[in-house]
Amino acid sequence: MYQHTQFAWAIWAILAWIATFLVMAIVLSGSNAAILLFAGILLLVAVFFYGLTIKVDSQSKQLTWWLGPGLIKKTLSFEEIEAVRAVKNSLRHGIGMKITNDGWVYAVSGFSAIEITLHDGMKYRVGTNDPNGVLKALVGNVMIKEDEISGVVKSDEEPAKKRKKGAFDLD
Repeated sequence: MYQHTQFAWAIWAILAWIATFLVMAIVLSGSNAAILLFAGILLLVAVFFYGLTIKVDSQSKQLTWWLGPGLIKKTLSFEEIEAVRAVKNSLRHGIGMKITNDGWVYAVSGFSAIEITLHDGMKYRVGTNDPNGVLKALVGNVMIKEDEISGVVKSDEEPAKKRKKGAFDLD
């Protein structure tokens, strides 16, 4: 069984920055119900999004990942998975949990991720600072695309396509 947690330093940095304004508000205006409510919300966000954990369980034949203590959790059986590959997320993928053109994205910090393709075509990108460890844990259970375990994380960027010259081009 493989299990690894990537801590959310990017989310913590954003929350710390917001907390400085919260402290300034308490110093300048004193504590009131609204400020305390906002502080409570910040604390909940810090607890629920402290990290992203990926677990590969070969005995139950499942790949599971969850944010924070596990309230937001996704489990896939190995039979559902068509292929897995290491990818690099771009800035547009951001942090958090969201749907993009590349499928569902779960990320807490950094750009390294694994892309999971299901048999029905659905894709998930799960951020991890150990993509090769996840791929090694999945070897023999699901198809790993290309030679991903070589230690090189491939980029999902395709080469730029040439476009026709437009009326406003200077060249």
